[in-house]
Amino acid sequence: MKILLQTLGSRGDVQPFVVLGQELQKRGHDVVVFATAEFAAMIEAAGLRTSCLSISYEALINTPEMKAALGGFSGRMRAYREMQDMMRRQTQEMWDVGLAERAELIFYHPKGFLSPYLARETGGKAVPVFLQPGFAVTGAYPNFLLGARDMGTALNRLSHRFLLGATRWGTGLLAKSWSKKAGVRLGAKLEPLAGYGAGGLRLHAFSSTLFPPPADWPASNQTTGYFFTDPEPFNPPQDLAAFLDAGPPPIYAGFGSMPGMDPERQTRAVVDALKATGQRGIIATGWGGLAAEAAGPEIHVLKSAPHTWLFPRVRAVIHHGGSGTTHEGLRWGKPTIVCPLMGDQPFFGELVARIGAGPKPIPQKRLTGEALASAIQMAIDPQTEAKADEIGRRIRAEPNGCAVVADLIERLAR
Repeated sequence: MKILLQTLGSRGDVQPFVVLGQELQKRGHDVVVFATAEFAAMIEAAGLRTSCLSISYEALINTPEMKAALGGFSGRMRAYREMQDMMRRQTQEMWDVGLAERAELIFYHPKGFLSPYLARETGGKAVPVFLQPGFAVTGAYPNFLLGARDMGTALNRLSHRFLLGATRWGTGLLAKSWSKKAGVRLGAKLEPLAGYGAGGLRLHAFSSTLFPPPADWPASNQTTGYFFTDPEPFNPPQDLAAFLDAGPPPIYAGFGSMPGMDPERQTRAVVDALKATGQRGIIATGWGGLAAEAAGPEIHVLKSAPHTWLFPRVRAVIHHGGSGTTHEGLRWGKPTIVCPLMGDQPFFGELVARIGAGPKPIPQKRLTGEALASAIQMAIDPQTEAKADEIGRRIRAEPNGCAVVADLIERLAR
């Protein structure tokens, strides 16, 4: 079967689809991945074909407009208005790739909202894949944009309906604006997050240990498990290997693909907290969330390293709270400190605290050495470590999410 994987965003949005693509290709399917330009090398290294968007997500989030969006609602609205041309170009490229590939099946991230229209146009099927628990109505928990605190069945349901309604409105405006300018007739309106031609199948790619499938979901909503990367061979740089061998397991700190509002201040907070608690640390600068000037005898600085290799070797993890990094840290049973910035990150931070695998989240706007030191002390408490270890064992015992999806495809094909 010819399969197109449509995903846009940061590494946490792209890597799970790449892992899925590898499993599908292993099963004999012809797979192509559509993502932003900076991930072409990663996709090709995984042995997959890629058709990449001309826009770099890393460059985009470091523009003044996107950094202003981190400051609050008014900044987000201003960024949205100023990014309209870019979003139309992104939509055009998404459409062109879909028409050129004419895939029998499209798996798509919510940002690939044109996928149902593409499937209808080319005679294929489109199935949405969600990495956060907030794109289907349930009374079991609230929408992730409103935090993880249970608001009661009725309000939880209302929160999901609100997000779905806002998504329909926003994607509808963008689709209408693009199609008018491009001269494309999309035909009858489709629900962007409902898929097309696959019986309403919607895949929820997150851990059932963290989010048990709600009893009020129809059978078409399937929790697959997260799309974890298998631990990969990695030959660490000599200085990293030497640092790990030189003392007890360090604490990892990294904010991944988040640009950071004030990297120097955030780095000082991390360094001060490590010193105050007597812990060694590894600081990952990522896409600019933390600065590189913190290296010292007890602190090692790197840009990045595979989490599947590094996380089993650390004592605890400090990060921004994206779905991928949260799943990966808990997968290896590591106490987790979340310093959220936006989106789903506060939700995952509150979740970690609720299940006892770490302290309450510390928003990056309020990150200080004192607050982080207190959080580290809680994270390395034996009770927290034991709870994180228990959760890790349960997550590792779950079925492989990619294998679950591959089995589903074989049933779809029949």
